[in-house]
Parts: sequence; structure tokens; C-alpha cells
Amino acid sequence: MPAEKTFSLPCVFEVLESKGRRRLFMSTTPVKKRSTKAGLPAGTLIHLGERKTVKTSISITCYDEKDYEERTVDTITQCIPLKEKPAVAWINVEGIHQTEIIEKLGSCFNLHPLLLEDMLATDQRPKIEDRDDYIFIVLRMIYLDSATRRVVNEQVSLILGPNYVLSLQEGREGDVFNPIREQIRSAKSRIRKLGPDYLAYALLDAVVDGYFAVLENFGEQIETYEEAVSINPQTNTLQGLHLLRRDLIFLRKSLWPLREVINGLERYDSTLIAPTSKMYLKDVYDHIIQQIDTTETYRDMLTAMLDVYLSSISNRINEVMKVLTIIATIFIPLTFLAGVYGMNFAYFPELHWRYGYPIFWFICALTGIGMLFFFRRKRWI
Repeated sequence: MPAEKTFSLPCVFEVLESKGRRRLFMSTTPVKKRSTKAGLPAGTLIHLGERKTVKTSISITCYDEKDYEERTVDTITQCIPLKEKPAVAWINVEGIHQTEIIEKLGSCFNLHPLLLEDMLATDQRPKIEDRDDYIFIVLRMIYLDSATRRVVNEQVSLILGPNYVLSLQEGREGDVFNPIREQIRSAKSRIRKLGPDYLAYALLDAVVDGYFAVLENFGEQIETYEEAVSINPQTNTLQGLHLLRRDLIFLRKSLWPLREVINGLERYDSTLIAPTSKMYLKDVYDHIIQQIDTTETYRDMLTAMLDVYLSSISNRINEVMKVLTIIATIFIPLTFLAGVYGMNFAYFPELHWRYGYPIFWFICALTGIGMLFFFRRKRWI
């Protein structure tokens, strides 16, 4: 999304042109609605969302302190041997629209059908579930692409197992995980010395850090609208403020549950999460609290700007009405004089005066100037 004036969230992209200003609007309504699943048994696998990629891609990153391997595979079944290896395995799936692949994934890693159903519904609220053998996390990955200056938003599902981490993305081009991949490729990095719980933390931290760039973009847009509201508010200004407010509401709905997700990871007494990793999760929790505070501040600013906009428009209307009222008031006595001398009576002494017509205009001019002077003295104009 161009970082010009506004951005909006999440699944279906529409580009709106409004007086030369582009806006990338991401509708919160998935392509397939949940009503399509009405009456179906629980655990029925139906993809609810937009297809982001033609073909699902599966990449495997396997590492320990000494060795490292990164490759792409064609089928999920090729990932089964990784469950028996002591090394940490990161399996990343790009594109979840092929339900048969997700079903095979569940069979290979013994995932509950209800969990697979949640993966395929791209309108999920961020949440966490502890299934003893693994931990399931759903969150939204919202970040500002540095190359295209577009806001990217998609659902990400993470599964933390004994020696593996599964990540499933909708299939949009790019993600925020490239710094994690670079760390894994470096033999001296901390991530190579720690387990899958630290990898899960690193992925969560990358997603949370992506929100900072989006909030900064939000702040720039709010500053722009502050100037527009205070200097020359227009109709499209109000439209932009409402769109920003709507975007901010969605961003807030993504951050608040995410706080509970991280807090749950800290509280869980699970063997899958080492005490050292919980210290790092505390740092992620602090970042989310900071982002929530910023979001609340922006929401208050938008509310204030809407009030200022309405006050500015009201003041402008009052100024116009004052001018019109003054003009109407000046013409009231002039209309009276014109009405009197426009009556069709046979005897009008003034009609026979030699200077009657100039005197009439002199009285009209004197009346208008006198009223303008009176209004000026009263400071009404």
C-alpha cells in the first residue's frame, strides 16, 4: 500500500482513488464467509479467505549449533523424518488454500482437526491454545514493506512442538521473517544454540516489531490530517479521518488479543518453553504494551481531530450565515422603501418633485451606509 495518506486492513485489497490520493483498502470480509460452513460437521476443512498464491510452497530450515540446512520440498510427507531428528526444524508453508496439504500436515504432526479448521479461517482473532504436545498460536502479521511502501496484512499460524516450529502463511509475497533466516544462517548467532521455543519467540518478535513501522506510518498520516483540519478542512478530509479511524480500530483489535497470547506463553507451565525463553517473551510483551499505548493515543487524537473538523465546519457555516444575515438586514429597509414607492396609487406628491428620484437614492444609500457603520461599531463585522 502506498504510504501516502491512509491504509486499511485486512483480507481483500481494493484501491480507491479520491482526488488524487490513493488508498489501499483491505476489507475485513473474507472471500468466503463463515455462513458457507453452516450445517457442516466440526473440523470440516474449508478455506475462508482469498487465494494469495497459485501453488502452495513448503520450505524447511533445519539447524543446530554446528550444522544448517535450508531447502524447499514438494510434499508435506518429506517433513516427517524431521520429527525424529534432534536438530531444530522450521517448516514454513506459504499458501493455505490447498486444503489437502493442510490435511496431510495434520496427519503428519498429529494436529487436531479443529486446529486445522482454525488455520484455514483467515479472519481468526489472535489466540493461543496449549495442546500438551504442541502449542498453537494464531496472530496477524501486519507490516510496512520497505521496498514497495505497502502495508501487508495476513494471518499467520504458529505451532511449537518438541523440536520443530510450523508456520503457515496465507501466501502473500514477502514476510517479516528474513532477519530470522539470516540469523539462522550465521553459525555464531544465539538462535543456533537454543531450541525451538527461542525460534518461536524470534518469529513472534519479528511480527510484533513489524507493527512499529505501521504505527509510524499512522503517525505521519495523522500529522498530515492535523494540518488539513486546522488550515482548510474539506469533505475528503472527513472521509480520510473516518477511514483512519476504522483502520485504527482493526489495528487495536489485533494488538489487544496478541497481548494475551504473549502473556499466556509466559504463564504456561509447559515443557516446550524454557525459562530463559520466557524472559525474552517478556520483552515482546513490553513492546506490545507500548504499541497499544500508541494506538490509544492515536485514537484519542483522531477523535479530537473529528471534533475540531466539525467545529471548523460549524464556524465556517456561521460565518457564511452572518454575512447573509447582514446583507438581508441591510436590504430590509431598502425593500420597504421600494415597496412603498412601488404602489400604484394615483396621488404621490413625491412623484412630482423635481429631485424626488435622487433624494430616494440618497436616502437608500444613507440607510445602507448607516447600517454598515452600526454593525461595524457593534463589531458584528
